Amino acid sequence: MESLGSKKLALLRILQILFEYSDSEHMLTYDDILLLLRREYDITVERKAVGRNVSLLKEAGFDIVTTPRGTYLAGRTFDDAELRLLIDSVRSSSHISPPQSKALIGKLCGLSNKYFRRHVKNIYSVHEWNKTENQAVFRNIAIVDGAIGRGHQIKFDYNKYGADKKLHRSARHVASPYQMILHNQRYYLMAYEEKWQHMRYFRLDRITGIEESEEPLTPIRSIQGFENGIDYRRFSSSMPYMFSDEPKTVEFLVDGWALDQVVDWFGKEFSVEARGEKFLVRVRASLDAMAYWAMQYANAAEVLSPPELRERIKNNLAAAAEKYQK
Repeated sequence: MESLGSKKLALLRILQILFEYSDSEHMLTYDDILLLLRREYDITVERKAVGRNVSLLKEAGFDIVTTPRGTYLAGRTFDDAELRLLIDSVRSSSHISPPQSKALIGKLCGLSNKYFRRHVKNIYSVHEWNKTENQAVFRNIAIVDGAIGRGHQIKFDYNKYGADKKLHRSARHVASPYQMILHNQRYYLMAYEEKWQHMRYFRLDRITGIEESEEPLTPIRSIQGFENGIDYRRFSSSMPYMFSDEPKTVEFLVDGWALDQVVDWFGKEFSVEARGEKFLVRVRASLDAMAYWAMQYANAAEVLSPPELRERIKNNLAAAAEKYQK
């Protein structure tokens, strides 16, 4: 609690009160503010001092509205709808662990008043979502960002889930990092693997034991296919999954109802032609990724070319059918 000598802090405390207790539906009279100053901060001032301080805050640029019914803080960094969107994004992000999600959501809630926190339901029910157990993701991001800025390679363990549903080390990697990419609720690291000398996409939530090396990273323009640097349109060619094989033109027939799925997975970087009741789609994509995608949408899409991809899908479908015929 603060002494009566803390009247000099009245300006700051009034701003905090307006932030915490007011909005357009919960206006505060000057008497309300006086009461909260005494109760929360042990500050006693005259009623007219509240009006002077509110006027000073307005002159300083704070969006404070005063009406015959009361005063409230109108302008905030985020409105409640924006905060709910951000909170839902954190809750549904599989690359953020439950403890980190809870902490982030708490900070986001702190950007509004107590009435917002009261009405946000189940904001801590993050364990209901499929989330990573790796709490090093934020540290990974910081180290990768620093290594990119300083032009250094990185070393890290790459992990896979086992039958015990826990991450297990699969391999140690040395790579040159270039870009972090958020795709399909997963964070990927675009990096050149020095040992195998090819570009790969690593899941950041599968990385542990990361450290920055003193070795300079391989200049990206020295890598075949990246002579002009990073072509961000190339990322869409790695869709629908983040595979690193050279993208090629793929043609497939798709039912009309599935066109919105094509847009969801590939964006709008494809051509489409009507073919009777179906549509012919041409897209530049990873063949490894397309082999998975075609199996997922086998009831709606038929890959026509390239021939080697069509043959791979045919063999995959035959192997799958054989399993279900047993």
